[in-house]
Amino acid sequence: MTIRPIKALSDNYIWLIEKESRVIVVDPGEADGVLQDLKDNALTLEAIILTHNHHDHTGGVKKIVSEFPGTPVYGPKETEDVANHLVEDGDTFDLLGEQFEVLLTAGHTHGHISYLMGEALFCGDALFSGGCGRVFTGDYQAQFDALQKYKALDDKVLVYAAHEYTQTNLRFANEIEPSNAILEEALKEADERLIENQPTLPSNIGKEKEINLFLRAETLEDFIGFRQARDDF
Repeated sequence: MTIRPIKALSDNYIWLIEKESRVIVVDPGEADGVLQDLKDNALTLEAIILTHNHHDHTGGVKKIVSEFPGTPVYGPKETEDVANHLVEDGDTFDLLGEQFEVLLTAGHTHGHISYLMGEALFCGDALFSGGCGRVFTGDYQAQFDALQKYKALDDKVLVYAAHEYTQTNLRFANEIEPSNAILEEALKEADERLIENQPTLPSNIGKEKEINLFLRAETLEDFIGFRQARDDF
């Protein structure tokens, strides 16, 4: 099995989970790149999985499904306009011989979910490398609770976030903790990867426990302080 990204829009990653010429598409914000990839690599679409209802994660679904009628589309209730398999916290389902566990990771949106497939986490906009999504709902407690779920995962779990925000997140973190050598090195590594036009993702939970200020926040108040400062960065 391989997991690889398609770059989309300005800074999105559409993740493809591929096994023996069959593929699952994660959060397709647009369709054309996905359809071209499926054609170029002679892949059969197994399913689409969605983390939340923002257009940069769902905008390509209808066009993709029009090309592959009957495709299962999994997502939270807030995606019911495009999803035909609604899932919620604690649900499990099998695709490509793998089990997917659904985790409620709200805050960015009210119904945002993440999918855990073995040691691979597809977390949409709820967790980034070095950061987390804006709390558009205003429910900071929900986002903080989501971070605690992530923190409880095994350190080896790979983080397949949906945006290339690592560099900006780490620049912010370095301003907050300018004497933190781990953050400085992480930013240098991110800079080098982007110069080489390589994604900074996936990260992993163990690394994020070291470099992600939001994941390291021990109290809700600490988290809110970091999040509001990051919003203004």
